[in-house]
Amino acid sequence: MRQRFSLARLLASTSLVAAVAMGLGGCTAMSKLSDVTGSVGPRTEAAPADPARAVDVYGERYRANPKDADAALGYGQALRANGQRAQAAAVLEQATIANPGNKALLAQYGRALADNGNFQQAFDVLSKAHSPDNPDWRLLSVQGTALDQMGRHDEARSYYASALRIAPGDPGVLSNLGLSYMLSKDLPKAEEALRQAYASPRASTRVRQNLGLVVGLQGRFAEAETIVKADLPPDQAAANVAYLKEMLSRSDAPRGAPKRTPVASLSQSD
Repeated sequence: MRQRFSLARLLASTSLVAAVAMGLGGCTAMSKLSDVTGSVGPRTEAAPADPARAVDVYGERYRANPKDADAALGYGQALRANGQRAQAAAVLEQATIANPGNKALLAQYGRALADNGNFQQAFDVLSKAHSPDNPDWRLLSVQGTALDQMGRHDEARSYYASALRIAPGDPGVLSNLGLSYMLSKDLPKAEEALRQAYASPRASTRVRQNLGLVVGLQGRFAEAETIVKADLPPDQAAANVAYLKEMLSRSDAPRGAPKRTPVASLSQSD
């Protein structure tokens, strides 16, 4: 098949690398993912499904007692889910001051820092949220994404490897590993890791998109299109194909042209 896109130009494209990398600490994927700290809502009732409603509910509880760790956790997570990232980081920072050593708060605060692009600080905070003798594989994966955002890809992969020793075959960690290789332009290894992730019955839409992107970057666009739309309803398949085309054509945009906010991400574990 004739190569449809210039691989060298794509990998050299600042906009493409930024599009892949910017989601490392956030949750801007097309599919909603679980948080590293799990459910932080009240122990006796489920969190409201609507993010804006959750902000109202947990915000009221937080304002009634800002030093309550559970209230701060619920409010911080609701704010993050609703896209209010700066406010989430501020709430969780104050909560960690009021509750020093609370690992659940530190984990959530570290994620909020990553959401806001404070990757070194996020890495440092997450290091305090678990310990070498009792590591959390989800946090190891998030620390890896922070390192990838800082360009420290070899270090990042050591964190993914540690996470996979605890949670073998986890598709979210494998997806992060694959895109780590993509960021360092090792596309065959990126594809290998992403195919492992894609083979998991727990693989999300994000994994499918990431694999399609890496396959497309190697010039196999027809195969990439088949991957991103396989076994999906027509509307979702069309959305995935549109996403893939957008990502693969970013480097063709004229210099100085406005960039759309990318929807691809390399972030928290599924």
